[in-house]
Amino acid sequence: MLETVSRPDTHPTWRASLDAQRAAFAANPFPAWAQRRRWLQQLGRMLEDGELAICAAIHADFGCRPEQETQLLELFPSREAITHALRHAQRWMHPQRHWASRWFLPARTELLPQPLGVVGIIVPWNYPLYLAIGPIADALAAGNRVMVKMSEYTPNFSALFAQLVAQAFPDGEVSVVTGDAEVGRAFAALPFDHLLFTGSTAVGRHVMRAAAENLTPVTLELGGKSPAIIGPDARFEHAVERIVYGKCVNAGQTCIAPDYVLLPRTRVDAFIATARRQFARMYPDPAGTRQYASVASDRHWQRLKTWRDEAVQLGAQMHEMADVDASARIMPLTVLTDVDPGCTVMREEIFGPLLPLVAYDSFEQALDFIDTYPHPLALYLFDDDRTRQREVLRRHRAGGVSINDVLYHIAQHRLPFGGIGASGMGAYHGEAGFRTFSKMKPVFRQARWNAVSLLNPPYGPRFERMMRLLLRR
Repeated sequence: MLETVSRPDTHPTWRASLDAQRAAFAANPFPAWAQRRRWLQQLGRMLEDGELAICAAIHADFGCRPEQETQLLELFPSREAITHALRHAQRWMHPQRHWASRWFLPARTELLPQPLGVVGIIVPWNYPLYLAIGPIADALAAGNRVMVKMSEYTPNFSALFAQLVAQAFPDGEVSVVTGDAEVGRAFAALPFDHLLFTGSTAVGRHVMRAAAENLTPVTLELGGKSPAIIGPDARFEHAVERIVYGKCVNAGQTCIAPDYVLLPRTRVDAFIATARRQFARMYPDPAGTRQYASVASDRHWQRLKTWRDEAVQLGAQMHEMADVDASARIMPLTVLTDVDPGCTVMREEIFGPLLPLVAYDSFEQALDFIDTYPHPLALYLFDDDRTRQREVLRRHRAGGVSINDVLYHIAQHRLPFGGIGASGMGAYHGEAGFRTFSKMKPVFRQARWNAVSLLNPPYGPRFERMMRLLLRR
């Protein structure tokens, strides 16, 4: 937890790294596309060369993280982020030129995308590769230098990533910091030109407070209670299959995983039966096949077990989708029904394979229920009725929305990714990330021959005539 702020002066090594990056940036404050392309290509080669070691290190940190999930959910979108930037960032660099407003013609205006300087990135434990590589790619495409703080909860991967980055980049370009929460506190307090944090809302508040000491602008990617709505016109089997998938990959330890399901009251029993069948199809032997991820730590295992037991004690019905030996921190998908609204699983982001069902009697009742929570990072609607889709899109604010699917909006690099309110601020991915890590500097270019001197003092009849024209009196 980032509960207090450690001053960066107490960590001269990090300050030296920051100073080295600042010096490198000062020597080349507007890198040409050729340099940015080399950085992105180096990042891509780093992933290619380290793929096997990356999968093994993340697996070791989790206890069990299927190699296939690391490939699909981390390596693939990481490479796509780099590829997308290589294809488009040269165009993003071009100034956006326009004529000035008509009263100032023939002057011209432009927006010049200028690198910010040194960007700090704080990476969480749940997707330690993609949530490092994604923002690094955006920041490098925008021409910045980058410092990255890795999670202390993924020690094997964090050490490997630091090694891979050190081999691929000199310290003045990209550097990696590892260490515990104390290190994280000090890192957040460094005077970066921009700071991106991905993690919980509670820790995000502390990061923002630390950054405020330096007036460092922040992008916060947080979480919250992301609902999945099964509407009256949903393809029910499809909806359940996609929700089960979204809740089970990485054992639900995903910031945009469906947090709870709103569904017609008459469909509750059918959901449980269908979810059980879908889970068995996807994970016929969750522990034995090693294709179902572990809960990442004893601390999170105990948290989830405590929340589940509390719900049951307050009257909830528990429906485990499989019988699994808990010794390896394998928790099967567990559906909860008749959950008391005051339970922790209905108040906090779950971040695990517990799935409360909330029955509704009318679609309007379901939408009213969503309004009782802060704006979520993701919202999922399963319904083929276009009118109902428009109603949900216009009524509810969320970081991102998927209709008739889950999760994959995060992998669309033409779409910005970011939260709203308690689920975050700012966005990145693709061009949105390039803009986040750039100063879109406004430039006004006055023409040699112009009439602006007509507005100069002393203010007399000529000025009054001009003002009548401008104000249309």
